[in-house]
Amino acid sequence: MRIGELAAAGGLTAKTVRFYEQAGLLPEPPRTAGGYRDYPPQTTHRLAFIREAQAAGLTLAEIRSVLDLRDSGEAPCTHVADLIEHHLGDIERRMAELRKTRAALRALSERAAATDPSTCTEADICRIIGSPATK
Repeated sequence: MRIGELAAAGGLTAKTVRFYEQAGLLPEPPRTAGGYRDYPPQTTHRLAFIREAQAAGLTLAEIRSVLDLRDSGEAPCTHVADLIEHHLGDIERRMAELRKTRAALRALSERAAATDPSTCTEADICRIIGSPATK
């Protein structure tokens, strides 16, 4: 299968397929007599896996590590489970940070609604964010 066919089958561009090959996510395919890449049909499954792994938040390096395990004949399930747990932990931490940021922004929004700009002095940079300089 030529690169254009593979790209179309995977919903990608030929440039992306070449990038994945250069990044070590796809093995270098055999070449035709004319020098064109000739991908085996199972490459479409590998591309689908790469896209699904990216959608789950895995980095290209992490995806490569999973593919390397599979290519060496090992089942990567334990490794994938560890990666998923790591990413879940990261998401939980980020969500907690975002909840704190949301609370801070809501408080600032309330302060902004109650602030009369005519009461600000030159000593105040912004009374909404910072405390008034006269305090």
